[in-house]
Amino acid sequence: MFRPPAPEPAATQPGFWERVRLARSNALRMWSARAYEEEIAVVPMLGRAMILLNRPDDIRHVLVEHPDRYRRSAASVRILRPIVGHGLLLSEGEAWRLQRRTVAPALAPRSLPLLLRHVVTATDDALAGLSGPVNLLAAMQTLALEIAGRSMFSLETKQFGPQMRALLAQYAENLARPHMLDLLLPHGIPAPRDIPRYFFQRRWMRFMDGIIAARLAAPEPEAPRDLFDLLRAARDPETGHGFSRAELRDQVATLILAGHETTAVALFWSFFLLAHAPEAQARVAAEAAGLDISAENATAALEHLPFTRAVLNEALRLYPPAFTLVRQARVADRIGALDVAAGSVVMIAPWVLHRHRTLWKDPDLFDPSRFLPGAPEIPRFAYLPFGAGPRICVGMQFALAEATLVLAKIIGAYQVALEPGETVMPVAVITTQPDHPAMFRLTPRTAPVLARAA
Repeated sequence: MFRPPAPEPAATQPGFWERVRLARSNALRMWSARAYEEEIAVVPMLGRAMILLNRPDDIRHVLVEHPDRYRRSAASVRILRPIVGHGLLLSEGEAWRLQRRTVAPALAPRSLPLLLRHVVTATDDALAGLSGPVNLLAAMQTLALEIAGRSMFSLETKQFGPQMRALLAQYAENLARPHMLDLLLPHGIPAPRDIPRYFFQRRWMRFMDGIIAARLAAPEPEAPRDLFDLLRAARDPETGHGFSRAELRDQVATLILAGHETTAVALFWSFFLLAHAPEAQARVAAEAAGLDISAENATAALEHLPFTRAVLNEALRLYPPAFTLVRQARVADRIGALDVAAGSVVMIAPWVLHRHRTLWKDPDLFDPSRFLPGAPEIPRFAYLPFGAGPRICVGMQFALAEATLVLAKIIGAYQVALEPGETVMPVAVITTQPDHPAMFRLTPRTAPVLARAA
C-alpha cells in the first residue's frame, strides 16, 4: 500500500516560540510523535494550558455535550471575521441558533437534486480544459468556485470569479497567517493586523454586495433555482423571521468561502492519492464507466459510487482540510480526569486524530477500504473532517456529494499521473494544502476500463 507523504513529527514537543513560528509556516509540525499515541497532551502556554484531545469521549464532551462551555479562539475569530462577517461560522449563542435553524433546511438532503445539477454542469464545462500538464490545485479551486457560484447564484463566475480569487489569494498571503499577537491577545483587544483586516473586510463585503445586487437584478423565478433562492426564502421555523440583506450577505460569504476552498483541497488530495495508487484509480474509473452522471441523474448516480466516496473519505482522513479545531474554555471545566482552567486552549486536531496509533490500523497508509460497507466500524469521534456536534458543518452532505461526483467524472474521463520528478509535502496554515503547485498529466481514457461494479 502507498504511504502518502507527511511531515515527520518532532521527537520532543516544540517549545512555545517554535510553535508560534510553526503556526505561521506549517502547523502540521506543531505536535511531537508522542501526541499520536497519547489520549491527552498538555503543553504550557504563557501561564495557560494548551490541551490536545485524542480520546473520543473527551472530544464528545467538548463538541457535543458541553459546547457552550467553549468558544472559538481569538485568533480564529480575527482571521475569519473579515471574510465571513457575522455568518453561521462565527456566530455564537442565540444568534447562532437562529441562523442554524434558518440555514439548515436550505442544505437539507431534499435540496441536493437542485444543487447537484450545478455541480455536474460546471464539471462538464471544465473537463475539456484539463488535458495535458495541469496545476490541479488551481484547476480544482477554479472549478469549486465555479460550482459555488452556480449553485449559489445560478451565475457563471466569469464576471466575478477572477476578482474573487484575487481577493482571497491576497488575504491568504498577507493577512490570514497568524501573527504572534493574534495568538496571544485575548478577545476584545485589537491586534495590529486587525486594522488592515478591517479595511479588507469593507472591500470584500462591498464586492459580495455587488454580486448579490447582480443576482437580484435577474428575473424572479417561479421555483427556486439555487441556494440563494432557498436562503432568501428561508424562515426560522420558530420565529418566522428571515435574513436581512446584510445577514444574507454574510451567510453567502460564509458558504462560498467554506464551500469552495475546502472542497478544492479535498479533491486535490484525492487526485494526488489516486495518482500513486493505479489500482484504486482504475476502480474509480470502473465505477464511473457507463454510469449516467448527468445533471438530471446526479443524485441517483451517487449510490453507485461507493468506492469513489471511500477514496474521498480516506483523502479527508489523511489530509483533512480543517486540520485543527481550536476552542477556548469560557469557564472552568473537567474533561475526564483533567481539570481545565477557564481560558485554557483546547485543541482537537483531525490531522493528529486521523493518524492516531490507538484509533486506526496502519494509520499512515492510504486504504480506502476503511470506508467501504462491511469494513470494521470506525470509533465515533475518531474521524472529524467536518467537525461534530451541533456545530458540525451544515454543508457536509452537499460537499461530500459534490466532491464524489467531480472525482468520478474526472477520473472517468482522464487517467491522472504526477509529472515526472514531482514531489509534494502537505503544509497547513488555513487549510491543508500542497507545499507548491504540483503539476499533473491528465491523459484521456481511450481504452476500455474495467467493467463497472454492479
